[in-house]
Amino acid sequence: MRAVLVSDTGTADVLQLTEVEQPSPGPGQVLVQVAVAGVNYMDVYQRSGGTPLRTPFVAGVEGVGTVVARGDGVDDLAVGQRVGWLRGGQGSYAEFVAVDAAMAVPVPDGIPDDVATAVLMQGVTAHYLATDTYRVQPGDSVLVHAAAGGVGQLLTQVVRLRGGRVIGTVSTPEKAAAARDAGADEVLQYDEVPDRVRALTDGRGVAVVYDGVGAATFEGSLASLRPRGMLVVYGTASGPTPPLEIPRLNTGGSLYVTRPTVVHYTATQDELRARADEVFGWVAAGQLRVSVGGRFELADARQAHQALESRRTTGKLLVLP
Repeated sequence: MRAVLVSDTGTADVLQLTEVEQPSPGPGQVLVQVAVAGVNYMDVYQRSGGTPLRTPFVAGVEGVGTVVARGDGVDDLAVGQRVGWLRGGQGSYAEFVAVDAAMAVPVPDGIPDDVATAVLMQGVTAHYLATDTYRVQPGDSVLVHAAAGGVGQLLTQVVRLRGGRVIGTVSTPEKAAAARDAGADEVLQYDEVPDRVRALTDGRGVAVVYDGVGAATFEGSLASLRPRGMLVVYGTASGPTPPLEIPRLNTGGSLYVTRPTVVHYTATQDELRARADEVFGWVAAGQLRVSVGGRFELADARQAHQALESRRTTGKLLVLP
């Protein structure tokens, strides 16, 4: 079968379309014919060596497709059923992938493959960030960095669903329009943080900053928080955050800082499926709009990674086997 192989870690140039042996489902797994794979920063971290995997390996961790075979012990998924996964399916940039059945989520009828893929990783991330990591309350002012990105647009909408007010940051006028379309109440350039954030909150600051950018925004994020506010660093697209001196939290107003990951917020099958079901429900009800920023063939996976790393894209990037 065709697959995108990482033979050694490095830049996007290490991604190679090649022929590999089709996997077989082991115990507790299903073999899925991939319809759409999602492009994520996790893929970039793995490819570059930031999240080490033994090479060679097939890239991709997320996708949607149809179950074509079941391994021993799988009785809650059927051959012919559409499923999605955001982990437990390493090697998703391929025509077929073996997925841990416990991590496979049934995809409801009426939600197309591309929409389901575009909302799975990012939608579940937005869900746990706004409902658990910091539970947004009605009236909360919230700062969402990269508000035009895949997570940013969905997170903006979820915060609004929970009654929050969103101040979003972007880097270009085109991205500003996308952030506003997603529901951001105010849209700023990165260099306007924290001064404009303070001005927009009558000097108080925001309840929470959701920061997927990392190094470039870290200090401004801390300086934008109200007393006892929370900085949620869920990604580091611009590089690792600098060291944090604990007294900085005291002088900033008894602040909180956390670094959540999707693994810890989808720790069980029940938790994963409950989050995915609510996200899919929002999509079906028209409460959550999904933005696809680009579609790439397997042979163009390099370009997909380069586009994501450029931070010039809006919405979700997809790879189509």
